[in-house]
Amino acid sequence: MIRQLIHRLLLRRHFWRYATFSEVSELYTSRMLRMLAINISAAFMAVFLYQNGYSILFIAGYWVFYFVAKALMTFPAAKYAARFGPKHGILLSNLLYIPSLVVFTFMPDWGLPAIIITGLLQATSVSLYGLCHMVDFSKVKSVDHAGKEIAFMTIFEKIATGLSPLIGGMIAFMAGPRATLWAAAILFTVASVPLFKTAEPTKTGQKLVFRGFPWRLVWRSYVAEIGIGFDVLASGGVWMLMVAIFILGADGNQVYAEMGALLSVVLLAALVASYVYGKIIDRRRGGELLMTSVVVNSLVHLSRPFVTTPIIAAGVNLTNEAATTGYAMSFTRGMFDTADISGHRIVYLAGMELMLNIGAALSSLLLIGFIQIFGTSPGMGHYFFAIAIITLLIATPKFPLYRK
Repeated sequence: MIRQLIHRLLLRRHFWRYATFSEVSELYTSRMLRMLAINISAAFMAVFLYQNGYSILFIAGYWVFYFVAKALMTFPAAKYAARFGPKHGILLSNLLYIPSLVVFTFMPDWGLPAIIITGLLQATSVSLYGLCHMVDFSKVKSVDHAGKEIAFMTIFEKIATGLSPLIGGMIAFMAGPRATLWAAAILFTVASVPLFKTAEPTKTGQKLVFRGFPWRLVWRSYVAEIGIGFDVLASGGVWMLMVAIFILGADGNQVYAEMGALLSVVLLAALVASYVYGKIIDRRRGGELLMTSVVVNSLVHLSRPFVTTPIIAAGVNLTNEAATTGYAMSFTRGMFDTADISGHRIVYLAGMELMLNIGAALSSLLLIGFIQIFGTSPGMGHYFFAIAIITLLIATPKFPLYRK
């Protein structure tokens, strides 16, 4: 039903260059279901660790382990995508995430082994998915309407990411966080179904070729992607952990429902922003959108240490969502154009995935350093001040598309 609705919506709006409408709608459907599954549980896993006696320093150390594992999996994932195709990679990624959630439900009983197994499985799954989705979508997009198509993809993502924390929070509140993890595992199974019928958009049986790679064309976008890695961890895991512990209290199952409400309040703003930003990008103003959004995002990070109430936290989330959506959409459009002209699509996008994970791992180490020096709460405040400066790197890629 979801696939048919997406199919009808897109059919009147777009002419796709490489993919049939059925293939595109199945890609959108799988993406939406996967985002719904991940965001039902992902926002709460760090809090679940904290409630089971693990310190913020331990959680930050886990993030280092997780993102380093993701980085190490980048080029094996690229080889898999080149040989079997991105759709097969997405399918395998979804199937790998399911046991990670099941194992994590036993974390209170198994302890560290469950955490390590979960981290390795999720790192492999997410690294494989991130690369394969970028390769798949960059191949099927339309050149003339890429901004609008990225907007549609973003809108479907925002619907999933807006509703899922609220759903997951209510499940955790009524039945406990373990029930949320089981629900997410079931959704991952459902998300895999559309991919069994889709054709590969790229030639399979390829090998990664590094000779002739255009380093001068892409190196600035790699540096900018490191900045995105810093931002991903700061705006996601660190911020929500800070809100849960120092603003909401992190006591009992009620905190999951409250966190879900704070995350879901951004839904309407995210949908409107995605549609408007898509039009701006197609009007050749993506470079201006990128610069403005990055500056606003930096100001949001500067404000985080001063947030003391849930209402202010909700306002920060709204502003952050508008800024992050703006830079993410404009950056993605420039990245896809660079992938097109590089002649090394999979290698270039694998490099971007690698830089993202390096940035996130460094962000985790930065958090550990500040907490060790200043203590937990002041250290997290100093961390966000540093992030406000570092994330300005996101505005520096100089994509050829925005120099025309």
